[in-house]
Amino acid sequence: MKKQLEELWQYTQKVAAAESDDTTPPDFTTISKEKVAATIEKIDKALQGKEAVSKQTKQKLNYAKNNWPAALDKYEAQEKILDGRSSYSKTDTDATFMRMKDDHMKNGQLKAAYNVQISTSNQYVVDYSVHPNPTDTTTMPKQIEQHKAAYNEYPETLTTDAGYGSEENYQYLENHAVEAFVKYNYFDKQQSDNYNKKHPFTAEQLYYNEQKDCYYCPMGQAMNCIGAYKKQTSTGFEQTIKQYQAQNCNGCPFRGVCHQSKHNRVIEINHNLIRHKTIAKEKLEYRRRNKEKKKTML
Repeated sequence: MKKQLEELWQYTQKVAAAESDDTTPPDFTTISKEKVAATIEKIDKALQGKEAVSKQTKQKLNYAKNNWPAALDKYEAQEKILDGRSSYSKTDTDATFMRMKDDHMKNGQLKAAYNVQISTSNQYVVDYSVHPNPTDTTTMPKQIEQHKAAYNEYPETLTTDAGYGSEENYQYLENHAVEAFVKYNYFDKQQSDNYNKKHPFTAEQLYYNEQKDCYYCPMGQAMNCIGAYKKQTSTGFEQTIKQYQAQNCNGCPFRGVCHQSKHNRVIEINHNLIRHKTIAKEKLEYRRRNKEKKKTML
């Protein structure tokens, strides 16, 4: 709707700008029912009596006048129901469409569902919660806060699979002094020497000089910091990303396998996430070594 309004306004400027006293373009930063109606009226008034206006444009303008303001009420109601989700079921608006496990014929199932989280301690269920979002990553803080409300304390330790290993969750657990044994994506794969040999040029494999705040490319060139920016996750968590650029990739024998860019290689690094992953890796490997040691002793 926003794009079509802009196109109509630009078309109006071409047809009637020379005769119009008001050539200020409408502000489409935010869309509202009142703003849409006012813009359509403004365009309609500017095009009245103009022979150059095509039949197609007149039809589009009439359709916009009769349908768009009312449609916004519908869209706003749907946005309120979604509440940040990507979908909802018409028969159960609290449910979200989620990808289920394959059936016996290996067919993926997309159905309206809920994400149920269960916490256990010594194999006893101690808490559960129901969520409308399909990914486990965003459920952890709510689940733990519910645990805190029920037991008046945060858990001392927490063990999960890689589905919960995000920077936001690691930071949340650290802030509340919860000892975390939480895997992250690719943790299990990184334990294999074959995986590391197949991916020798990833940013995680490059050496970082903390004092100089620079990385070194596979040829030993310093990759200096060229800037940083912040971005927010879907839950509003703010991340800081730093960029590092190689000095000169021209003529490098590793050029084709190191990166595919036409320019010097640039890598993006989230230092806080790397810090959390390093801590998680150390804890998980320490626990694994202890288990293997006990098995050997037995």
